[in-house]
Amino acid sequence: MIQPTDVKLKQRAEYEELALKSLLVFIFISLTTTALSAPLRITITEGVIEPLPYAAPTFIGETGASNEIAAAITELIKDDLLGTGLFREVPRSSYISGIDNFSSPIQYSDWKAINVQALLTGSVLLSGEKLSVKFRLFDIFSNNELGKGLQFNSTKQGWRRIAHKVADEIYSRITGEQGYFDSRVVYVAETGKKGSRKKRLAIMDFDGANSKYLTDGSYIVLAPRFSPTGKQVLYTSYETGTPQIYVIDVVSARRTVLKNRKGTMSFAPRFSPDGQSVVYSLEQGGNTDIYVMNLRNGSSSRLTSAPSIETAPSFSPDGSKIVFESDRSGTQQLYVMSSVGGSAKRISSGDGRYGTPVWSPRGDRIAFTKQSRGRFHIGVMRTDGSKERLLTASFLDEGPTWSPNGRVIMFTRETQGEAGVSALYSVDISGRNLKKVTTRDGGSDPSWSPLEK
Repeated sequence: MIQPTDVKLKQRAEYEELALKSLLVFIFISLTTTALSAPLRITITEGVIEPLPYAAPTFIGETGASNEIAAAITELIKDDLLGTGLFREVPRSSYISGIDNFSSPIQYSDWKAINVQALLTGSVLLSGEKLSVKFRLFDIFSNNELGKGLQFNSTKQGWRRIAHKVADEIYSRITGEQGYFDSRVVYVAETGKKGSRKKRLAIMDFDGANSKYLTDGSYIVLAPRFSPTGKQVLYTSYETGTPQIYVIDVVSARRTVLKNRKGTMSFAPRFSPDGQSVVYSLEQGGNTDIYVMNLRNGSSSRLTSAPSIETAPSFSPDGSKIVFESDRSGTQQLYVMSSVGGSAKRISSGDGRYGTPVWSPRGDRIAFTKQSRGRFHIGVMRTDGSKERLLTASFLDEGPTWSPNGRVIMFTRETQGEAGVSALYSVDISGRNLKKVTTRDGGSDPSWSPLEK
């Protein structure tokens, strides 16, 4: 929950009644393999599924110096695919034939015999610091190559990103949807004992690699949020003792403060989809409302004026609407209004309290935190509040963020007790594939970037 101290205490007190109500919805994967006419395709719907069996022989090193990095790239691609829960690797011990030349014809019958449905092959050339990676993807049952082989070029230091790009392309060709592996996550890295933790902004690849700090931990930071380009991050800082909103450049670490009105506190910021404005909460005289700031000229407009707490605003992908949380009805609920203000419509209707809403990049769902009968949940609903699903349940789950393709949600999970720690977890939108995310420290308040350019 991203609030100044007094608001956060009020909302945490509201998180005392939470009910265990779990709805398990599974992805159904239908494999369409019509010979010579339709490519292999995973169609994601609801149901119980078997992951697609695939094979990925180690990419061929074109020179002796290429062998080690070729093996590392192959393993990282497999990690990306297996981590989705949609794919299953056929063991190499089962292979009948191998791949010893990138251009050699594929022996489809050998791969069919061991039930491989998708085959990935590749080659790697390392020349000095220059790296080139080629790959091909085959639909074994239709005896076809899925699309044209592609080549990615980079430096040796960029090998991980090339691997993520290849995995994104494989995911896209088989599912028909955008991948999410070539992306990053900004979050609050937490170290130290509960109650006196050092909190620093940190950024990492989506899988936890290449982690680095953006702030030094000398002051509390909250609610980092990526810009649409992924080059800047908004966050709330207590550097001056009063919460204020800052923008930081993720490369140079140069920071800029967004000016507050005197005697006010600003927090819970998010960029608009075009990156030209910021929506946020501002507390003044004991009342908290939602404002929007034009980043070109610094002017602000007030969007709500109810005598209640309005916070955690999030734009729809087209920028036309804003979802936010409010206690105007007496309990914490979710509302949607026009991005220029006006009347708001309540969309949450279940038992319990709702907060931290985030609009999916696909535009079809809203993720949220729900509290009911002593338990916390991460859930999703349609934008009109229908078809609510609870994906998780624990002592404390909160603060969802969407993957760039809108298929996976990352969030904060805190364990119970004095020694309780915060960590990042992810789950897909069906409630499957719940897993802990690798971070160098404890973590909270994640924000997923768009795909890298």
